[in-house]
Amino acid sequence: MALVELRNVSKIYRLGEEEIRALDDVTLDIEEGEFISIIGPSGSGKSTLMHILGCLDSPSKGTIQLDGVKIERASSRELATIRNRKIGFVFQFFNLLPKLNVVQNVELPMIYSGVSAKERRQRALAALQLVDLANRAKHRPSQLSGGQQQRAAIARALVNNPRIVFADEPTGNLDSHTGDAILQLFRRLSQEGRTIVLVTHDPEIAAVTPRRIEIRDGKIAVKEDLTLAGMQQPAHPVTDSLSAQP
Repeated sequence: MALVELRNVSKIYRLGEEEIRALDDVTLDIEEGEFISIIGPSGSGKSTLMHILGCLDSPSKGTIQLDGVKIERASSRELATIRNRKIGFVFQFFNLLPKLNVVQNVELPMIYSGVSAKERRQRALAALQLVDLANRAKHRPSQLSGGQQQRAAIARALVNNPRIVFADEPTGNLDSHTGDAILQLFRRLSQEGRTIVLVTHDPEIAAVTPRRIEIRDGKIAVKEDLTLAGMQQPAHPVTDSLSAQP
C-alpha cells in the first residue's frame, strides 16, 4: 500500500452557472520515502492538489487515503490531528512568528500535540541541529537571513516526525544560491528516508527530484520518473534523529 493514494479525485467550484474543475479525475500514488515534485503554471491545479494531499481541503469527488486513513471520511477534528502529526508544511514566506525566537517557533506544532515543555525543547533543538541551525536557536526571525528562516521553517515541519512533508514554492522568496542550498537540504532529508513533495512552477527546481508530476488544466499531463535516466534513488529509511511522534 502506498503512503498516499488518490483515486479519481476532482475538485469542482461553481461560479454562478459556470463549473470550474480545479482538479479533474486525478489518480496518483506517493510511496513512503519518495522525493517528488508537482509542477505546473499558475492556475494549473497544483496548489489545489497539494491542499487536498495535505488535508487542507476535501475533494468534490473521488477518494484519498493517507497512511491507511480514508481522508474523505474523516471529521474536522480528525483532519486537524492528521495535519499536526502526519504532515509537515513548508511555505514560500516562512510563516514564522516574529515575537518568538527560532526554537519557540519550532516548538509550536508540539504544543498542539500535548508534548511536555521539556520534551518540546529537546525535540526542537534536535530538529534545528538536523537543518544546521542550532546556533541560531535564540535568535528572532528578523535576525536571520532568508535561507536561515526557511531552514527554521523546515525544522518546524519536521519536529513532529511527520510521514510526509509538503514544500510549496520553498525557494520562491530566496536568491538562487540560497535556494540551491535549501534544495540540497531537501535532497539530504530525502536520502535519509523522508517523504517529500515539492510544489513548484519552475522546471529547474522540479529537475532535482527523482520523480516529477506535471499538472495542466487540473489533470496529470506527465508522470516522469527521472531515476530511469540514471539519477540516484533515495536511500532506504534510516533511524530518525528526532524522537517518535506522541
